Amino acid sequence: MKLTILGGGGFRVPLVYGALLADRGEGRVTRVTLHDVDADRLDAVARVLAEQAAAHPDAPRVVVTRDLDEAVRGAAFVFSAIRVGGLEGRAADERVALAEGVLGQETVGAGGIAYGLRTIPVAMDIARRVAGLAPDAWVINFTNPAGLVTEAMSRALGDRVIGICDSPVGLGRRVARALGADPATAWIDYVGLNHLGWLRGLRVGGRDELPRLLADTDALGSFEEGRLFGPDWLRSLGAVPNEYLHYYYFNRETVRAYQEAKQTRGAFLRSQQAGFYEEMRRPGTPALETWHRTLAEREATYMAANREAAGTGERDEDDLESGGYEKVALALMRAIARDERTTLILNVRNQGTLAVLDAQAVIEVPCFVDVNGAHPVAVDPLPYHAAGLVASVKAVEREVLAAAESGSRASAVKAFALHPLVDSVSVARRLLEGYRAEHPGLAYLTRP
Repeated sequence: MKLTILGGGGFRVPLVYGALLADRGEGRVTRVTLHDVDADRLDAVARVLAEQAAAHPDAPRVVVTRDLDEAVRGAAFVFSAIRVGGLEGRAADERVALAEGVLGQETVGAGGIAYGLRTIPVAMDIARRVAGLAPDAWVINFTNPAGLVTEAMSRALGDRVIGICDSPVGLGRRVARALGADPATAWIDYVGLNHLGWLRGLRVGGRDELPRLLADTDALGSFEEGRLFGPDWLRSLGAVPNEYLHYYYFNRETVRAYQEAKQTRGAFLRSQQAGFYEEMRRPGTPALETWHRTLAEREATYMAANREAAGTGERDEDDLESGGYEKVALALMRAIARDERTTLILNVRNQGTLAVLDAQAVIEVPCFVDVNGAHPVAVDPLPYHAAGLVASVKAVEREVLAAAESGSRASAVKAFALHPLVDSVSVARRLLEGYRAEHPGLAYLTRP
């Protein structure tokens, strides 16, 4: 079975390949095609994968190509993890927003809108190529902003594109651990949009254990989100928010921390990964060892500005383990390819799951997955404060999609202006002009 990875020169591709190496049984992936527009990055990642495969005689064969059609043709699954504009683009997204006093994070606020505006046209082209060249393929999207990009691709692929994210899985695992429960057997009641969701319950043996956690201050202080948001706020919500909601609930503190930081997250990753790929160009560099060292530093510094704003200090070792997006991707592929039925938190079309949104809106909820794809599970309605935020951000996403499809600057300004973290139409107009000056990929926004 052929798996194609778009963005195959990306730093986290070895995580996916490592999961494939551990997979056994019939119907496993036997060929991995890496596609990227950057030949040096492709070569570097291929070297890491070769060292990973050295101890596995039955390792999936790795093929590299810069030809998109060649990469897609014949694929059973297409894993999309592209970064339009690279890390230089992400750093610019942060810089332009912070100059206006608003958040520039890659998936949230002004930065997420800018990233979406330059990514959607590329993602839509990929979706059309897959529909034409591999109509039976399933697309697993991890390209950020994951929910928005998945919704854009669904216009060409329908339900054959499914978005994944490791944040809800990681949150569920940490909450289960704080409760002394087994994450593998607990039911996680989670609902929202990508990077905008709430864990509202965790059932063990049919009993919701979340109230017990919310009543225990020490237990709440034992994991990342408990320290980020604080016990009082979590009790007020009656839920544990996704870590990305820290940008909304503590926006002023986070923006100030970002402005005072030595460098933004994007600038740090740009420098760190440039060093990694430069080191990989040297003959004799131990590829896998170098990659592991760089990955450890990357994970340890994740959301550092938020922790500084919350005064929580360094990440605990237990919190360094993410949800494992590569494990989510593998579980999703196995469920579809082998009909190994499972339940996963995924980004899929709403289809009536949340009454506050229309059927085509992509949401992030638990899904039952089988050979026919992912099917959202019925969930209780959101409380008004959460429903309002979800509806507001979805309205922004729709304006981003409208701008990307029509080339309308007015729609792009409207997207910025309507976002809850951008509080001024004048700022929205300056943001668009600032991003257009930074990103050649936004030159298509020519209509009024």
